[in-house]
Amino acid sequence: MSSSSGSTTLDRSTLSQRLSDYYELCKPRVVLLIVFTAMVGMFLATPGMVPIDALLFGTLGIGLMAASAAAVNQMLDRKADQRMARTRKRPLVTGHLDMAQSARFAAAIGLLGMAILLWLVNPLTAWLTLVTLVGYAGVYTVYLKRATPQNIVIGGAAGAAPPLLGWVAVTGSVDAHALILFLIIFIWTPPHFWALAIERHREYAEVDIPMLPVTHGLEYTRTQVLLYTVLLFIVSLLPFVTGMSGPLYLLCAIGLSGWFLVYAIRLKYAPKPGLAMRTFAYSILYLMALFSALLVDHYVPVIFGV
Repeated sequence: MSSSSGSTTLDRSTLSQRLSDYYELCKPRVVLLIVFTAMVGMFLATPGMVPIDALLFGTLGIGLMAASAAAVNQMLDRKADQRMARTRKRPLVTGHLDMAQSARFAAAIGLLGMAILLWLVNPLTAWLTLVTLVGYAGVYTVYLKRATPQNIVIGGAAGAAPPLLGWVAVTGSVDAHALILFLIIFIWTPPHFWALAIERHREYAEVDIPMLPVTHGLEYTRTQVLLYTVLLFIVSLLPFVTGMSGPLYLLCAIGLSGWFLVYAIRLKYAPKPGLAMRTFAYSILYLMALFSALLVDHYVPVIFGV
């Protein structure tokens, strides 16, 4: 009796660990940000409530395909991940999952996501999402990441796509306002990632990945972070300038982008240990807060009848 009970407990523990490993294979924090910005794109695409089928199936399909791309990225980067402190606990590195298990899982959720988008949302969303997946897991991870220090700039197009995908999931077409959302994330990506690269530049050098701090030095990278943050400040105002958003968003954008600029200025002219990582952390908060401001501003007139 006790032996059977112990076996059941062990099986549950093993199952829980396996589910946790597959969950981590999907880079859940990255996928959460992708899904959030895609959902904001959906809500901004319509003056009222998003159709429930587009919201449910669009979010699910985009999320599954993003998770599949994240899993493929870990498969392709497993050797470099073994040598970097921040990635040594990933399930492929620890041996909790092998390549065959990871490949089957990535294929299954990727195909499921594609099917959902094709038949329950619209074909344009499905194909654009597939292009994004191939761009990130294939072009960026396989080639750009190790070919040029501008890897994150060029490859950033894939990471900037989610709000555009969300918009297309609702409307079935690409709109200029959706491209503004794309542009915000596209310009946000370099200062966001280069702040992390500054903190981890020695690790990138050890694994021969030509991130900007490795090829051009820390000082040059800090300058690029500052310049891109200035550009981001300007781009973040475009939703207001084009009439997409109102004064509430404008105030939030100025405040959030201004504080990001303060971080970038300090990183350039008064660098100190830990500041790059704090800048990286703020950049994530910045994007979530900026898109939240877009969402709130969009529905304030609806709620109050303005």
